[in-house]
Amino acid sequence: MIRVPARGFDSEKSRYLLALHSSSDILGVAVLKEGEPWIESRIETFPVGRGLSNCLITCVEEVFPSSSWSGLVGIGVAIGPGGFTGNRLTVVMARSLAQQLDCPLYGLSSFSLMAPRLVMKLNSEERIKPFWIVKYLRNRRIVAGSYLVKNQSSNDFPEVDELVVPHLLPMGSEVKPTVKAEENVADDVARLIRLCEIAYRERTQSSWTNVLPIYPTSPVGDF
Repeated sequence: MIRVPARGFDSEKSRYLLALHSSSDILGVAVLKEGEPWIESRIETFPVGRGLSNCLITCVEEVFPSSSWSGLVGIGVAIGPGGFTGNRLTVVMARSLAQQLDCPLYGLSSFSLMAPRLVMKLNSEERIKPFWIVKYLRNRRIVAGSYLVKNQSSNDFPEVDELVVPHLLPMGSEVKPTVKAEENVADDVARLIRLCEIAYRERTQSSWTNVLPIYPTSPVGDF
């Protein structure tokens, strides 16, 4: 578990950005105070497994006290693909907060968040072209999404275009080039809070009504 002490919360005077990621059995929570460098985001991960429904609020409060939630001005949430329950719980929480506080909600797929990491597994020619991230299910089906990563130099925060949203591929179909999905929730929730900060700074509007979890398969235990 990664622990960064929560500090300096003031529900009456300060504004905050919150990011939630639960597309795997690890919950990631990040919070950033308005005006602070994104590198100072408070980030924590919780290996909750299938127990997320019993501890989601408690985990979030460890990082970001509920007394300060009224200061939220932007929320980011990973929308999957992932387990049915884990995806649904954080998306519902994020939607509820955004609706009640009338603040923007930014939903991004977990594949798009990991794309800048995974593109480095491709050769130099493949890195500048669209590629596929794939996740192999226990029933031998494949979930895949297509991405193009730009500005890949180490000094830049790379932009990612999600060309094809993660979905279940038809049986027998083949996509190339591919990299296998690999979870790193700490890195990916850090990217999510950074993207949320950029969107907030640029006054990008995004309604909670448009943010829905990605369910490529039946909710009966494929992931």
